Amino acid sequence: MINPDSVGRTFEGADVITVTQSEIDAFAAVIGETQTSVAPPTFSIRISLSQYESILTQPEIGVDWTRLVHGDQKFEIYRSIVAGDTFKCSATIETLRVAAGNEIISVRSDLRSGEELVVSSWSTLVVRG
Repeated sequence: MINPDSVGRTFEGADVITVTQSEIDAFAAVIGETQTSVAPPTFSIRISLSQYESILTQPEIGVDWTRLVHGDQKFEIYRSIVAGDTFKCSATIETLRVAAGNEIISVRSDLRSGEELVVSSWSTLVVRG
């Protein structure tokens, strides 16, 4: 059960993530993109989802990652991601509701390079009951 006190709180990821050209190339290949001087627009979800897992599965939050289904995604991109960028990720639990026995949470993720906000993304995550 997700701790309802988590709603409205922002949690900082512990890791600093450095983007490599090989990661961009691999992601681009999967989606059929051939231009890799910048990361494809949806590349940031690769960083966000891995950070979500480490943030949201903390005992004080209580998300059971084994029961999680990714429901929806949207992005606000302030600049392109390039190889060599380093990011810290934060996750803000914006909403929590229960529907048909499932917990549905909306999480905003912000990727920052130093003080610069590079990408914000919103995910709807469903924790199956």
